[in-house]
Amino acid sequence: MNLAIYAVKAQEVIEAGQFLFAEGWSPATSSNYSARIDHNHLAITVSGKHKGRLKPNDIMVVDLQGQPVQSNLKSSAETLLHCVLYDWRDDIGAVLHTHSVAATVLSRALDRSDHLILQGYELQKAFPGIDTHEGVLRIPIFENTQDIEALSLETMAYLKQHPMAPAYLIRGHGLYTWGATMADTLRHIEAMEFLMACELKSLTLRCKI
Repeated sequence: MNLAIYAVKAQEVIEAGQFLFAEGWSPATSSNYSARIDHNHLAITVSGKHKGRLKPNDIMVVDLQGQPVQSNLKSSAETLLHCVLYDWRDDIGAVLHTHSVAATVLSRALDRSDHLILQGYELQKAFPGIDTHEGVLRIPIFENTQDIEALSLETMAYLKQHPMAPAYLIRGHGLYTWGATMADTLRHIEAMEFLMACELKSLTLRCKI
């Protein structure tokens, strides 16, 4: 493992945490973030750390099985959800998981659906493969569970059948998204948060009419 690359990736994770906390999308010690170091290793946040105040020693290295590398620290309980994404596609360079109000409330409000359907929004074009607002963007919603191994298998079964999906929601929990770089992944977070806020506002307005 290249320590210089690790240091760069750890700093990317730290800066992502500062931004996401400032936006209100990663309150308290919620959320987890990671960045690929090489084919077999990733830098990921240590469990229980405040994401707006991350320091270099709050970022650890795990392999693609989620096992710590030269560390006694404990990574997020959801580490495996990151690992399976990196193992699935070599072009994924970062994974971000947030706990925003919009993701939490909207996924609960859609309790009769296993998808969030987005259509007609210009900002859909922030995602790869979407070049018009007329396209349909389907974001799967998985049920919340503490069985992370089972959830990782469920998410990957879906993504292997729908490889263009740019993100997924865990009901009442939060959002997972990924990208080739940390910048790409942050763009996906911003776009999803805007789109979910619009959907939540539209749902509220419909209820008032």
